[in-house]
Amino acid sequence: MRGGPETGDHGASAERTRLAWRRTGLSATAVGLLAARPAFRPDAGLLAWLVAAAAMAAWVALIAIAYRRSYGLRSLPPQPGRRAIPAYAMLAAALAVLGGLVVML
Repeated sequence: MRGGPETGDHGASAERTRLAWRRTGLSATAVGLLAARPAFRPDAGLLAWLVAAAAMAAWVALIAIAYRRSYGLRSLPPQPGRRAIPAYAMLAAALAVLGGLVVML
């Protein structure tokens, strides 16, 4: 034996990564809902509605990418996320900017 017994842990890292994508999608849901909340005030203006619409569009795109990436991790061997990871990072940054706009409104 070289290096010890076999662990049989094949695919566990893909499962952990898949669960991390799910958690990130859930946190994006919370941020998207909080960013849309000011649009439902009685005195909300057009800017609040535009920020809310942009936040919901970014949320839909984030969830779609996370679902696709999670599905790609189910296959054996897991498919690499070449385009999904940078796109998700840019959308998360855009959602953070929208959250900052909500605070400034």
